[in-house]
Amino acid sequence: MDFSSNSINHQQAVATSSTSSRYENQKRRDWKTFGQYLNNHRPPLALSRCSGAHVLEFLRYLDQFGKTKVHTAICPFYGLLNPPAPCPCPLRQAWGSLDALVGRLRAAFEENGGKPEANPFGARAVRLYLREVRDLQSKARGISYEKKRKRPQAPHGAPRSS
Repeated sequence: MDFSSNSINHQQAVATSSTSSRYENQKRRDWKTFGQYLNNHRPPLALSRCSGAHVLEFLRYLDQFGKTKVHTAICPFYGLLNPPAPCPCPLRQAWGSLDALVGRLRAAFEENGGKPEANPFGARAVRLYLREVRDLQSKARGISYEKKRKRPQAPHGAPRSS
């Protein structure tokens, strides 16, 4: 599978578009960053050989640049939304940032010639990792990310109770 020629064609097409959206610009920067990560991997890794495990490795690597304080279970501020004092807990990438990043890279992979069924950014392990990060961060900050449930609809014409 030849990703390089598709990548160059895509980059040229986007470069000629004078009105690239902020999303497109960010997606292009993210794709370039991931490509640099693959090139710097020891040994260097071809995109066609990239798996969900490599994506997880990349996401964990990005944690070192995070700005979100994630309290550990032994921290006295664990579960507090606004801690009253500083603590030594690590800074991590925020779940929402990782989720958005994976979405952009998933789209970029396919735009650059990758087949949807071989997309490492859509791997089950990546989805499970994102869910785990979300749950861990929500507990550490005392915030629930419960899915909103639809209220059952009253039969048509029947009065609704509030």
